[in-house]
Amino acid sequence: MSYRRLPSLSALRAFEAAARHESAKQAAQELSVTATAISHQVRGLEETLGIALFVRKPRQLELTSQGRELLQVLEGAFDSISHAVERLSAVPVRQTITLSTTPAVAVRWLLPWVCLLRDSHPDIDLRIHASHEPVALDGVTADIAIRYGDGRWPGLVAEKLFDNTFIPTCSPRLGLHEVAHLPLHPLIHFSSQGAISSPLDWAAWQKEAKVPGLDVSAGLVFSDETHAISAAVGEQGVALMSRQLIKDELEEGRLVQPFGPAFEGKPFFLVYPESRRDDPTILAIREWVKSVPGGLCAPSP
Repeated sequence: MSYRRLPSLSALRAFEAAARHESAKQAAQELSVTATAISHQVRGLEETLGIALFVRKPRQLELTSQGRELLQVLEGAFDSISHAVERLSAVPVRQTITLSTTPAVAVRWLLPWVCLLRDSHPDIDLRIHASHEPVALDGVTADIAIRYGDGRWPGLVAEKLFDNTFIPTCSPRLGLHEVAHLPLHPLIHFSSQGAISSPLDWAAWQKEAKVPGLDVSAGLVFSDETHAISAAVGEQGVALMSRQLIKDELEEGRLVQPFGPAFEGKPFFLVYPESRRDDPTILAIREWVKSVPGGLCAPSP
């Protein structure tokens, strides 16, 4: 058998991670080393090969044509090695995946149905990252997300899940039926500084409804939608909430929509990187999210 002349495997691995992320810093996080170590390995590889693999720009690494060719070969080789190890390993390989979404979607929809994912994919460990602020889907902070917005995120696949209709809502025990009586009740507000865009608020609703004597700046303010919903159920006032997120309370009669108008907010999307469109773990989470009961993926009434 002829001797294979190969560069350092550590250098090849460092290059593949840096090329995939286009960042030495993110490659370092993936491989649990320093960015300096990644840079040193890549430069050593370039010296060994006698070619430039990257055009180095501020805060970004851009592959040269030779770098792209090497990356394509390494991705296939590393995938083959990974698949072989998984097949031969006596212990099943567990996959950890992080899904980022808003606290309300996590608590009020996903968490009660994690059992479905566990039953269908017991080898996947799900982590929920609850935040109103969109995070990088870089495989470090998160892998996949449920976001609300216009569905246009460069480099990401966005699949619409459900619309986001905002309605006035309150406990039926308040006895509120006519919009003219709204100024007699406290308003409940939801406001999050980290949100990608603010949900429709009472000020926007008032522009359409034009209710005399309504002070849209007064009332209770919560930074968490679930707290605002609890306050409305607890007869603390009238909230402007996403109909889809209070579906159970409306069906059970704990909350009612006393009057309109209703407003259409930005829809929710399932979002993941285009580069991971065929990733088995991503596909498993996608399948689970789309099968979760409760109506969020169904057309709005």
